[in-house]
Amino acid sequence: MERFKLTEDDYTLIEIGLDVLKKNFDDGIYNHTVGCAVRCDNGNIYKGVNCDGIHGSCAEYITIGIAISAGERAFDTIVAVHEKHLNCVIPPCGNCRQMLFEYCPDIKVIVNDENGDLIKVRARDLLPFAWQPVIC
Repeated sequence: MERFKLTEDDYTLIEIGLDVLKKNFDDGIYNHTVGCAVRCDNGNIYKGVNCDGIHGSCAEYITIGIAISAGERAFDTIVAVHEKHLNCVIPPCGNCRQMLFEYCPDIKVIVNDENGDLIKVRARDLLPFAWQPVIC
């Protein structure tokens, strides 16, 4: 698995995710408890929060959906955040890993490594043996 070092732009992406969460955090009902920011290949940045409920959606799904709705198709880096998590970064859940694999397998995802250091890895490396459509 290839690991990438974070850049200043990546730390800015984390701050953008934390900012959107701060503006929308819902501590009582827990509808909006994770923030997310994605940087596209062209430099555009989109942000979102999770929408919880009986059929909730993770912040990564919401944010990628916002970017796609704006016409984006090429993604560089994504991060999910919460201020009380290690380095403020939350790794994507299994559903988000599958979605990222299907939509943008080469996107870099900011995560904490086994030592607690921030790194970036490609989405495809977060989900070995991922489900893929069978073409016969």
